[in-house]
Amino acid sequence: MPKKVRIGAGMGYYGDSVLPALDIARNGNVQYICFDDLAELTMAILEKDRKKDPTKGYTKDITQTMNLLLPECYPKGIKLITNAGGINPDGAVAEVKRIAGELGYADLKIGLVKGDNIFDRLPEVSPYFLNKSEEESWEHYQERLLFASVYLGAQPIVEALKQGADVVITGRTTDSAQFAAPLIYEFNWSYDDWDRIASAVLLGHLMECSGQVTGGNHTGAWWEIEDLDKIGYPIAEVDADGSFILTKTAGTGGKVCVDTVKEQFLYEIHDPRSYITPDVVVDFTSAVFEDVGPDQVRVSNVKGKPAPPTLKVLMGYENGWAGDGMMGYSWPHALEKAKKAEEILRKQMERLEIKTEEIHTSYIGYNSLHGPLAHKVDSDLLNEIYLYFAIRTKEKTDVLRFGKLLSPLAVNGPPFGGGGLGKGGKPRQLLGMYSCLIDRDVIEKDVTVEIVTV
Repeated sequence: MPKKVRIGAGMGYYGDSVLPALDIARNGNVQYICFDDLAELTMAILEKDRKKDPTKGYTKDITQTMNLLLPECYPKGIKLITNAGGINPDGAVAEVKRIAGELGYADLKIGLVKGDNIFDRLPEVSPYFLNKSEEESWEHYQERLLFASVYLGAQPIVEALKQGADVVITGRTTDSAQFAAPLIYEFNWSYDDWDRIASAVLLGHLMECSGQVTGGNHTGAWWEIEDLDKIGYPIAEVDADGSFILTKTAGTGGKVCVDTVKEQFLYEIHDPRSYITPDVVVDFTSAVFEDVGPDQVRVSNVKGKPAPPTLKVLMGYENGWAGDGMMGYSWPHALEKAKKAEEILRKQMERLEIKTEEIHTSYIGYNSLHGPLAHKVDSDLLNEIYLYFAIRTKEKTDVLRFGKLLSPLAVNGPPFGGGGLGKGGKPRQLLGMYSCLIDRDVIEKDVTVEIVTV
């Protein structure tokens, strides 16, 4: 059993920068780099990709990630763990296999975790859904469903590591699972070692958003955070008791301190005494944070309770259409011009009987971020305003008709300052989310782990 394990964070979402992870691979002295690529919306985006091309459905930036990181990681024995498989982990594995072959890594072993995607199994497993009334049943959305996935925990990733995987690809897992799995594996913790696993899950929660724990998006003294242009992603050095020190690669930008760590700590927390994951229920209120050196924060005393008997099911469904556009107006009377343009659009839509489920407007430069909380100001002090106008409809045709009203405002409305932006009313499909719980035994008995060789 190792005395310490060092884990680096990769990307925090689909499209995040991989360059700080590359710096970790070169200079971080880590054994693992872990990635959380999946937001709930990302799953719907990937399903749209898969419908267009059955070989897709995984995060396409895995191509760049593996081309950059494998040459640094594989020769050093650094393992990569990612949920970039999305809707189609088989496709992601095929892409990694292709890249490894081109790089000449014939011995690379890829762990493939499957079993989270239950879209084709819904008639079989839906009787085991919990906590929804008949009126809230998934059948209400059945004809519009795009995907259905279950959040898996760390256990199948641990199994892939036991089988010798150099790279592990999963579909929908919890954000923390990729980070917790190496610790469970390396320290050989039992699955009911609740306090240690709780600490591993908290570590994953702190590292899942890449630079957000190292000073990115910091709402404290953000102006004191240096060199954000070369921000470093977090590294955790973990002891066998589950306590760990968060830091970053020497020479990178950003900052690791109790304030930056606690800001991420509070991110997406509901009940801090019962942070529920498939692996453990964490009591966040017991955790202790200590600055122990420059860019070093020690986290300890994390407590856990037994894992829940259920897993979360997430489904995405088609939920109408949206269209939007922006028009720019300059001083003098910029706000009044934008308000008049909004009035014109609303009257034209009413006259043309464009049916909407919702209309949203805001004035960028005045209230687009704070909405009704924006301070009243003398409109003559506003140098420029953009009217943002968006609609939600049931039918695509209503968005198309709305889009034709935008550009004529340039010459048929209030004095136009230029800068018609946005999508110009181009329709985009909206996605709704439905979630419930399911008995975990129904799902986990069908989770599979396979080692694919190049």
